[in-house]
Amino acid sequence: MSEEANAAVEQPSAPTSPQDDLEAIKKERDEYLDLATRTRAEFENYQKRVQRDREMDRKYAFGPLAESLLPILDNLDRALAAAKQAGETGPLVQGVTMVQAQFLEMLKRHGVTRIECEGKPFDPHLHQAIVQQPNNDVEPNTILHVVEHGFVNQDRVLRPAKVIVSTKG
Repeated sequence: MSEEANAAVEQPSAPTSPQDDLEAIKKERDEYLDLATRTRAEFENYQKRVQRDREMDRKYAFGPLAESLLPILDNLDRALAAAKQAGETGPLVQGVTMVQAQFLEMLKRHGVTRIECEGKPFDPHLHQAIVQQPNNDVEPNTILHVVEHGFVNQDRVLRPAKVIVSTKG
């Protein structure tokens, strides 16, 4: 480097007044205060989000287990339907009916309930139409028969009900 360049590098910056130093310090203080305020707000938002997620996890925690148990309940329904079709009403049928009732009550205690839909209007959010059947006795888009019951966990659909829906005859 040339001597002029060295002199420019080694030369200290121009002296500043105490007022300028005070202004620079105030500016730096304001920047740190703003950073602290933003960090506090972000942390509070984080805490609220974690709390909300925790509550949602608790609210819907039983859903996956319930969903895996629903085929067992379907088989109990089929067993009772077969017994009813055969005209049986003995102790075995009564026992299966009691087990089914206990099963439904246990699900209900954990926020899982059956979607009651027979005779009600078709709702694509709750029902899955598997067959449309002409029928002049009821309004179109009315559920005539439930093939497989649907279930909700709190306010979420675990499984839509599979139904037969009426159409104009």
